[in-house]
Amino acid sequence: MSSPAITVHPEQTVPDAARLMERRGIERLPVVDEEDRLIGIATRRDLLRVFLRADDDIRRQVTGEIVAGALDLPSDAVRVFVRDGVVTLVGRVERRSQVPEFVHAVWRLEGVVGVVNRLGFRTDDCAASTRLVRTGNP
Repeated sequence: MSSPAITVHPEQTVPDAARLMERRGIERLPVVDEEDRLIGIATRRDLLRVFLRADDDIRRQVTGEIVAGALDLPSDAVRVFVRDGVVTLVGRVERRSQVPEFVHAVWRLEGVVGVVNRLGFRTDDCAASTRLVRTGNP
């Protein structure tokens, strides 16, 4: 064990704990409370478990919660493919501004390790909508 001990607090995120373990080359990470009392041990296996999720579960969550739920699109508007935690999105959303929102929402899901964006859009709501148009002579 190193001295002083390398520890984490329960409010730290799993990715942060995993990065710390990787940087320091340690297999186990003590979890301490605000008074530095040991309340648990996090192992590499514990941290990896968060990212080990069935592809079908991820696909169902993306289709149900994001496509049909948050974006309120028909379930066939976007095809969702998942392989080894990498989500590929193919299809069209209504507005261009929905694309980054969609991709970001997918990235936040447990078990997602990558997102391939192949989304198109019907309306470009990000383009400059005001143009000076001259009609007639000045």
